Amino acid sequence: MPNTKGYRRGTRYMFSRAFKKKGPLLTSTYLRVFKVGDYVDIKGNGAVQRGMPHKFYHGRTGRIFNVTKRAVGVIVSKPIGNRIINKRINVRIEHVQQSKCRQDFLRRVRRNEELKREAKAAGKKVDRSLLKRQPKGPRS
Repeated sequence: MPNTKGYRRGTRYMFSRAFKKKGPLLTSTYLRVFKVGDYVDIKGNGAVQRGMPHKFYHGRTGRIFNVTKRAVGVIVSKPIGNRIINKRINVRIEHVQQSKCRQDFLRRVRRNEELKREAKAAGKKVDRSLLKRQPKGPRS
């Protein structure tokens, strides 16, 4: 049988809901607050077909550039040939979730500010190597 050419071709498992997670969405899905500049992960939810992103964007991380009542605009990088294009897509909020990609960065910023504050109170300078990311050492 030849390949079908449909919009959702090859998404049998991609858009299916997980075991015991089927049925209507939780109300908390619609109460989440998204702001311009937030990083979000795009994950198509099979329970809602409206505003669903194309299968290419499933699992991609993007940055919000627009917020409306029921949807958000997301900028996603897409490699086309030998270049990378920033695509702007509109996706309903059921299909996006806050990304955890910046958590480590924000945690490091808070720790660095705390180290600087302590050093200033003690009248010392902070060693710059402590503020930078350190590679993980070998396991013992």
